Amino acid sequence: MDIKGKIIRKLDPVGGVSKAGNQWKKQEYVLETVDTAYPRQVKFDFFGERADQYQFEVGDLITLSYDIESREFNGRWYTDIRGFKAVKEDPNAMPAAGAAPYPAAAAGEPAPAPAPSAAPTPMDTNFAQDGANDDLPF
Repeated sequence: MDIKGKIIRKLDPVGGVSKAGNQWKKQEYVLETVDTAYPRQVKFDFFGERADQYQFEVGDLITLSYDIESREFNGRWYTDIRGFKAVKEDPNAMPAAGAAPYPAAAAGEPAPAPAPSAAPTPMDTNFAQDGANDDLPF
């Protein structure tokens, strides 16, 4: 899956040693979507060698390709959004934060009419089956 947004926070890198004795590291970011009417904030990370491969700063506009993974630990569930690819975007190509995804009517102009829909089909109001009376109390 892909998401477009602006980096609004770069968190401190995290690292350690696994039970198997292998070194690991993770770089976390917070991205705010810019291509929707209601911006969302999403925390994601790059794990392992991707933490070094993808380095972004606050204010960078990116398109992030990611996977979502959940795991259970001690009866609680945890969800991670793990980036596997990111492309830095041209700031002039992205819409402004909070911009409507569809063009709005100019001031003083009426809103466009919705597309006509098909005529509704008539409903069958005979609910009795095989001529039996309905025994419902209403």
